[in-house]
Amino acid sequence: MSCRWCGGSLGTQPMLTLQGMPSGAQSLPQQHELANDAGTDLRIHGCEDCGLVQTVGAPVSYYRDVIRANAFSPAMKAFRETQLAEWVGRHGLQGRPVLEVGCGRGEYLDLLRQAGARPWGTEHGAQAAQTARAGGHEVLTLYPGDAELPADLCFDAWASFNFMEHWPQPRAVLRAVRQRLAAGAVGLVEVPNFDMILRRQVVSEFIADHVFYFTEATLRRCLEMAGFEVTQVRTIWHDYILSAELRPRAVPALDDFDRSLEGLRLALHAFVDRHQAGGVAVWGAGHQALALLSLAELGPRLRYVVDSAPFKQGRYTPVSHLPIRAPEALRQSPVAAVIVMAAGYSDEVVAQIRRTHGAELALAILREDALELA
Repeated sequence: MSCRWCGGSLGTQPMLTLQGMPSGAQSLPQQHELANDAGTDLRIHGCEDCGLVQTVGAPVSYYRDVIRANAFSPAMKAFRETQLAEWVGRHGLQGRPVLEVGCGRGEYLDLLRQAGARPWGTEHGAQAAQTARAGGHEVLTLYPGDAELPADLCFDAWASFNFMEHWPQPRAVLRAVRQRLAAGAVGLVEVPNFDMILRRQVVSEFIADHVFYFTEATLRRCLEMAGFEVTQVRTIWHDYILSAELRPRAVPALDDFDRSLEGLRLALHAFVDRHQAGGVAVWGAGHQALALLSLAELGPRLRYVVDSAPFKQGRYTPVSHLPIRAPEALRQSPVAAVIVMAAGYSDEVVAQIRRTHGAELALAILREDALELA
């Protein structure tokens, strides 16, 4: 069996089996159904790779739907009003589109609108979605794990409240959401606090509806695997809920590498131009040197490459096809200049060359993204 989140092994035996459990928190039989109602075994496993605790087997049939028996107790409503007003204000989300994944009948959309945001929701349950729309909200009747969000939508923030633990294919849902987030978007994701369940041994918190049981550590790890950077995790509501703030993890921009390479290429060729008549060699057959010899197209302009590793000597550099020789080559086949490309050993190599050859050789050192005369 494989982890639903990372694909790692769940082992062959459950960590815990709870026998005769209700088949779902919303599976409430009517009187005529009682004869056919029976318990089910809940098997709890832990991923050997990511550590996420989870159930195995099919999820409940209604996992796509958000079902809230009551909107809010007075205490919960007051707490959520304060929480969401602070979140919206801190991130400047007034008047900006905010998506709630799994909005139910729009209970949290009401509070987001009250806080000044422009809320949207997704809700798979048609009746709940219609109720939310009747409350004046923009609601997409879909479950993001099954369908992509419309391509013309873009959100500055998103939230999900005690819903992610129900998703049997969570990364598909998160991927669909991430594709519709603006640059710099923020997120708020809340799940039941498994740290508390473990600490207090609250066995009644295991339920067939919940596929996953997140500790703070596994919540961070899983969201990061799904392409998000978690900026903070707090415990809220009497320690029952983990509340994570996050943002899409940026992919590093690589455009500057082209400019750096062009600058290095020009500097290397200018150095070779100055010493071409007497010949130029390179010291170093490590990966940096091999890459630059190819990228800068230096091969035809150099005599050979020096490297002190015996197993490299007598071979050739890939692509540029320069012979790799022992340090004695600088005496046997003299050159006018040497470009030292030995990474962290470059200063040591320069000192060695100066001890052996004095100042007769012009030297240059490759320093990361620049060429330095030695």
